[in-house]
Amino acid sequence: MISRTLALTALLLGTLSQGVHAADQPEKTFGVHTGETVVRDHYMVTSAHPLATEAGRRVLAAGGHAADAAVAVQFMLNLVEPQSSGIGGGAFAVYRDAATGSITTFDGREMAPAATTESLFLDADGEPRGWWQAVIGGRSVGVPGTLALLDTLHQQYGRQDWAELLRPTEQTARNGFEITERMAQSIAWGAGKDLGKYAPTRALFFNDNGDPKAAGETFVNPAFADTVALLAAERSAPFYRGELGAALVATVGENDNPGKMTLDDLAAYRVIERPAVCAPYRVYDVCGMGPPSSGALTVGQMLGLLEAFDLPALGNTAQAWHLFAEAGKLAYADRGLYMADSDFAPMPTAGLLDPGYLRSRSSLIDPASAMEKARPGNPPWPERTARAADLQPERAGTSHFNIVDADGNALSVTTTIETGFGSRLSVGGFLLNNELTDFSFRPERDGKPIANRVEAGKRPRSSMSPTIVLKAGEPELLIGSPGGSRIINYVAQSLIAILDWDMDLQQALDLGHVANRNGTTDLEENTPAAAFQAELEALGHSVKVRNMNSGLHAIRYVDGRLHGAADPRRDGTADGG
Repeated sequence: MISRTLALTALLLGTLSQGVHAADQPEKTFGVHTGETVVRDHYMVTSAHPLATEAGRRVLAAGGHAADAAVAVQFMLNLVEPQSSGIGGGAFAVYRDAATGSITTFDGREMAPAATTESLFLDADGEPRGWWQAVIGGRSVGVPGTLALLDTLHQQYGRQDWAELLRPTEQTARNGFEITERMAQSIAWGAGKDLGKYAPTRALFFNDNGDPKAAGETFVNPAFADTVALLAAERSAPFYRGELGAALVATVGENDNPGKMTLDDLAAYRVIERPAVCAPYRVYDVCGMGPPSSGALTVGQMLGLLEAFDLPALGNTAQAWHLFAEAGKLAYADRGLYMADSDFAPMPTAGLLDPGYLRSRSSLIDPASAMEKARPGNPPWPERTARAADLQPERAGTSHFNIVDADGNALSVTTTIETGFGSRLSVGGFLLNNELTDFSFRPERDGKPIANRVEAGKRPRSSMSPTIVLKAGEPELLIGSPGGSRIINYVAQSLIAILDWDMDLQQALDLGHVANRNGTTDLEENTPAAAFQAELEALGHSVKVRNMNSGLHAIRYVDGRLHGAADPRRDGTADGG
């Protein structure tokens, strides 16, 4: 049972994220092609690549815990989808324990090194650097948390031998796997974004003649195989307190845009177990990751704003998406002003989801007309301080997976290196994140501090939204997505389609996307969603039809069986037994 105190956030789910331009995304939207929902009886894995799904499925088939499968899945994703996640990045995990019925979350988000100052991304004149000037090189690299998260989950819950969980990835790295069309397009995109700037990374993704590696070629990564073998033998110690960490620190500090990470920063890193943020929505509790993620709070705000409207009756119509877009404007206005790492920046966490506050904000939504850009509200907050809004968007370089084991333990995990291919730096065959660019480049505006400003030891705000939905205390749905600051949009939209419209799981993930990030209303190109343009413009929306590349993966409990689905826009699969 979820305590309503933990659900201190109160009400509902769903919000849209500030998005990235198509040029910021390595992935291409091919147009939605539908598959079929996968149905299994006892256990299930959904992930962004068939080899990762199979690695997790085999663990579960052998009686492994969800945490065991998470180790196998994430290591394989690092190898086969390196542009999106890996041990050089960070992750959030939402976990439901079947025996106790409790939900908790694990914060493996990257952290700013101790020597970081608020001028990190400012030039000599005190102005923000250009985006790619900030991203490429060691300056943008945060202290990675993904490996520590995996080690923590395995030590706390795992049943199977750690080394055996890593073995399939080591073998695949040595023997190679076939590059998919999506991975090849990502590499080709990266080639135009300095992916080959640094020799170790260039050797991974380019052939000897300088051409980007192409679909159908065999991708081998012996350096990562050696890294995995070392970690299999010694767990995370070489990374945070040993030879691998020393190589990482040297790489971050010895390039043309150096960072200030030290061995002490690595040794000081800790995974933080935090209470889940749970929001009641109709007959459900929607549980996710609180600060430093804005995911569950903003999703909760949006659904709180939308619960007053009869979305089930409206269905997949322009009128429903008008309301959805208006709720996105309001929620994202609050997100930009208030949300950050609450260990550093006091936040009105309970106030943002206060039922009375959400009712007052919801009254601003006119069913017949679109509002202009929304202003932040004034949630109940005794510690109110003057703030300026953060307008820094997050880029798309993320993955998501869900796991339910045979005992009913469930994990929803979103994992990232931030922008596709991260900082372009690599060590031991894996890429290093550029997560520090998720901070606001400006520390203040008009003399007011920005909550998400850069500070030493702080974790940058995220939109990652790993989610577990409960009904009467029992698990109903696991879901999450990559997509930069649009992640919240994708998760919210899918939740409405599944919970309000009772769509088949695969059909819900196949839906064309609609999003508003307190600006234009975006419609996904080459999908039926684009047909809503005229109706939404008639309601006053400024509409843009664009590439909106999600990577949704979901598991739903239906009549005692597990239904799984993967986003058709990427290489994902669902399987189990």
